[in-house]
Amino acid sequence: MKHFFYLSLVLMSLCSLKVEAQERLLTMEEAVLGTGLQVENLPVTWRPDSQYYTVVEEGVVYDVELKSGERKVLTSLEKINALLGSSLKQIPPYTLTGKGTMRFYAGRELVGIDPVADTIVHRYAIPEGAENPLYADEGRFLYTRENNLYWSDRAGNEYAITQEKDKNIVSGQSVSRNEFGIMGGLFPAPDKFHVAFFQKDERHVSTFPLLDITTRIGSLREVKYPMVGMASERVRLGIYNYETQQIVWVNVTDFTEERYLTCISWSPDSKTIYIQVLDRSQKQMHLNAYNAADGSFIRTILEEKNEKYVEPQYPLHFLKSDPDKFIYTTSNRDGYRNLYLCSLSTGAVERLTKVDADVELVAERGRSVFYTSAEVSPVENHLFRLDMKSRKVRRLTPDAGWHTCNISLDGNHFIDTYSSLRVPRVVRLASCDGKRSEELLRAADPSAELNYGAIELGTVKSADGKYDNYYRLIKPHDFDPTKKYPVILYVYGGPHSQMVQNTYQALLRRWEMYMAQRGYVVFVMDNRGTTNRGLAYEQAIHRQCGKAEMADQIAGLKWLLAHPWCDSDRVGVHGWSYGGFMTISLMTNYPEIFKVGVAGGPVIDWKWYEVMYGERYMENPETNPDGYASTSLIPMAEKLRGKLLICQGAIDATVLWQHSLSFVRACVVKGVQVDYFPYPCHEHNVRGKDRVHLMQKVTDYFEDYLR
Repeated sequence: MKHFFYLSLVLMSLCSLKVEAQERLLTMEEAVLGTGLQVENLPVTWRPDSQYYTVVEEGVVYDVELKSGERKVLTSLEKINALLGSSLKQIPPYTLTGKGTMRFYAGRELVGIDPVADTIVHRYAIPEGAENPLYADEGRFLYTRENNLYWSDRAGNEYAITQEKDKNIVSGQSVSRNEFGIMGGLFPAPDKFHVAFFQKDERHVSTFPLLDITTRIGSLREVKYPMVGMASERVRLGIYNYETQQIVWVNVTDFTEERYLTCISWSPDSKTIYIQVLDRSQKQMHLNAYNAADGSFIRTILEEKNEKYVEPQYPLHFLKSDPDKFIYTTSNRDGYRNLYLCSLSTGAVERLTKVDADVELVAERGRSVFYTSAEVSPVENHLFRLDMKSRKVRRLTPDAGWHTCNISLDGNHFIDTYSSLRVPRVVRLASCDGKRSEELLRAADPSAELNYGAIELGTVKSADGKYDNYYRLIKPHDFDPTKKYPVILYVYGGPHSQMVQNTYQALLRRWEMYMAQRGYVVFVMDNRGTTNRGLAYEQAIHRQCGKAEMADQIAGLKWLLAHPWCDSDRVGVHGWSYGGFMTISLMTNYPEIFKVGVAGGPVIDWKWYEVMYGERYMENPETNPDGYASTSLIPMAEKLRGKLLICQGAIDATVLWQHSLSFVRACVVKGVQVDYFPYPCHEHNVRGKDRVHLMQKVTDYFEDYLR
């Protein structure tokens, strides 16, 4: 009996612990920072010979033989720190070269080590004030400092590529505010003896003052901000020769000087450079070839036109087996983003991926082209292989979910990392012939001991009835269908976004679950205008940003509110940036529906937004005056009825402070009450620990006024 008594106590304690674990709710710090809730991963990198791959586990890099699976230690965090005399906390992301060099950034250094010999191959200290560092091979290291471009050699000697004294002339940095797929300003040539670079002239661009309150009496920092309808930057492309130390400027004459240059591509022999030249209205694009030796124009390879807009985003990919041919990506020809095989000599353009779905090139290996596609489902991403000889296509990822794949250099195997709604992460090794599939990792659910409510993935018809819009719905963890719950619509809704995917927890933002755990129904839906659904779906918002998006969000919300467990008298909405614009648009256009809203960094009037993005979707105020007038939120201020909190980074250089302050001013003039909270030292997004403060404020606002 005594043993039975003690056993009973143990069992009761275990049961108590289990119940306590299951009842534990997210803290705000966990919801925002994700501490302890990251999904386990297994970084895998192919060796150039494709016979080995490397994995990182617990501070050790292992070499794994593909055929046998035998592994051996390549290096470790301890060995790297000892070799460099550093104190890295984890092995940084690295690349492996054909010579076996392991290359990575360690603090302010670019390091290359031989992990087998345990020696340092090269070690570049990033100079003080240097930005945009790029290793350009052959012992050359590129970087920018202030507005000029430099490179240094192995000995640390510095060479100035540009020496512009006017700070409005900027070289080697990204241009066009990172639109059109632009993510930097440097383009090394395959021959390793040339580099192309952007130079932008901002002398005609207006400035906007941002207030720095950290100085004794406050100071203003002027930022260049090209607003729609006003003067924009002027971009040109230079080609620098390391041996002659001379620059050749590419002679682009298409359209006006405020044209856009994007998708910079070198020919395999480095003799020709290709530029997709887009006119300022973004309705015409010329794919041009230029002589890299003198910058002269050779010819226009192809053209694109669209009455709404053309949006080039992808560089050319030349076939390794035939440098006369290249793969070109566009959504403008057949209504979906597809791959096209083009010939320089004949001018032929053949559609390779004949699917009514958006696709993206992953790799070309021998006679195979690998791409991912939304053809299985717009919320799933799958890998396909196309045989260039037979044109037959084979799907390589059988499991439901969102797949990101890395193809071996010989094209025979790939690493597949994927997740789905209830699968946190799987990393598997597979052969492209389908004969081998081996799980390298199946991650545990890091939220298993937290009391998460059910997450539902489904569809609702768009307002025009043409599309199925995908949603993510989270019900309270103690959901009782006989009760009525307040509803929060979390919204973004803008171009190049997809808020709902069949990934782990459907792209859940943990704050949504935090609110569901506290008794809210949380609803998130992608509307027309978002990505991965084809050109017509994306362009539905053209000239009328907010209109189709609102209509779809209301259609989804009406479907949701038809459920008896939703309280239609307690509906809130929250979003940031484009989502902030949507939040205020919804509250002022549908005041009878929304009781509470929190808008972060909201666009208020598109005439105050940037040229590149704003003119693509809204054209300019002269060609679309009615569109600008009907989407402006300034005249809508008087229609606000619910409780609205606006949060804004005070040094936001993306959505300028002018937007939200102008709306507040309109509310004051109309006698409409609105709440406002600035984050003085933050830009467009409030990041780090301060974000905990932000989300607590958002939460408190709903708790105070939506309960």
